[in-house]
Amino acid sequence: MEIKGESVPFKAGDVTFIPRYLPHTTYSSPNTASLWSYIFFSPEELFQHSFKSAYSNFEPNLWVVKGMNCILNKEQHPKVYTLATSIVEELKQQNPYYQESAYGLLLSLYIELLRIHSRNELLADQETEHSLKSDFVISPVLEYITKNYMNPITMDFLADLCHLSTTHFRRKFHEIMGTSPLDFLNSTRIEEACKQLKSTEDSILSISEQVGFHSISSFNRCFSRLMGKPPKEWRKGAQSEAQSAKASILEFTGWV
Repeated sequence: MEIKGESVPFKAGDVTFIPRYLPHTTYSSPNTASLWSYIFFSPEELFQHSFKSAYSNFEPNLWVVKGMNCILNKEQHPKVYTLATSIVEELKQQNPYYQESAYGLLLSLYIELLRIHSRNELLADQETEHSLKSDFVISPVLEYITKNYMNPITMDFLADLCHLSTTHFRRKFHEIMGTSPLDFLNSTRIEEACKQLKSTEDSILSISEQVGFHSISSFNRCFSRLMGKPPKEWRKGAQSEAQSAKASILEFTGWV
């Protein structure tokens, strides 16, 4: 896998935990077909009522996660592997009350992921004198882009959200995220475009406008740079893959 530009190996039995905003690409080894099961879920939508007022402090500081920390192997994290595979089986078999069972398992999985992340964060804090507290300065921007990526957004506006000058904001954002605010915004838009290209019949022009691009040429250019091929070609390959059932994708959108 390539996560935020970091090349990370993985093998059968590994569970990958990818925050929604992290740019990533998966490659199979040469002459090797890989089979994945995907679980897409939104912690905010699924668990906000379970945690009520405590939920505001429940979401972790995920944007400091390194690529290697997104790969959890079966030997070191057997509980994560068992929970993840149990969720997939529940969604596949759809026995009576499978949704309730999957919800409970997913909640347990998310709590386990949070515990692992907290330990990693503590270790990172012990290994460096830099305090992670300063990273929270860009959290309003990450939240805003996640919810408003489709709207026109200026760097000055994002800097104001953090109460920083535009120059300081750009520098701080790159220091924390390893990429520029504009590249992060575009990767968020392209990620959403990929979902729509794969799941809808909307035209490429329509999708480009829906995710916030006002020029089809700039959308095509950005898409090709991030995904390695033009959107039309990517869509054809993604739909062909789904039809051939080489990848089993289980969308767990959840309910509240």
